[in-house]
Amino acid sequence: MLSPAHLAVAAALLLVLRPPSPAFAARPIVAGKPAPSEAAATARWLAAQNTWGVLSTISSELNGAPFGNVVSYSDGLPGEGHGIPYFYLTTLDPTARDALEDERTSFTLSEFPLGTCGKIDPENPTCAKLTLTGKLKLVDLQSSEADLAKSALFSKHPEMKGWPKNHHFKIFKLEIENIFLIDWFGGPKPISPSEYLEYGRNQGSLMSL
Repeated sequence: MLSPAHLAVAAALLLVLRPPSPAFAARPIVAGKPAPSEAAATARWLAAQNTWGVLSTISSELNGAPFGNVVSYSDGLPGEGHGIPYFYLTTLDPTARDALEDERTSFTLSEFPLGTCGKIDPENPTCAKLTLTGKLKLVDLQSSEADLAKSALFSKHPEMKGWPKNHHFKIFKLEIENIFLIDWFGGPKPISPSEYLEYGRNQGSLMSL
């Protein structure tokens, strides 16, 4: 029979070696990622941290079928994200052609490429995913917004500066009308476009969230 001292040691080992409970095993603690209760912060964090996503349009060549395309984007200079995704697209690609025919668009981002989901599956609700739905609009190249968008895009995607001039790349932006965010169990979080866009105006850099 084990002595009380041996029983105490065995109990301590069981506490150390037992697997984590499901609530804590579902998602690693990540420095910088907003808490699940901070929906607008999480959405803006995903937009600021990612550099590419899936842009889906209504295909003008596939009888109106949805068409998703991997695209690069930027929502601002590093550390100065504004939440509005800007894109550098050419009409040689179907996405830009589709948008010029029908502006309705959705743009999807996942936390998974950031490496902060650990070993869980990308579809796990605790690995955040964001879909912004709205209209994909051309940005006037003569506007101050175009200058801001170019700086934002080229700072995160310097290769774009050297893309062929004869491909006539244009700047597009997504005018957000609806936001779908899942970052925990319990379904999507309700966020209005105004909540999303206004978040961070009185906070520090979104890169440090």
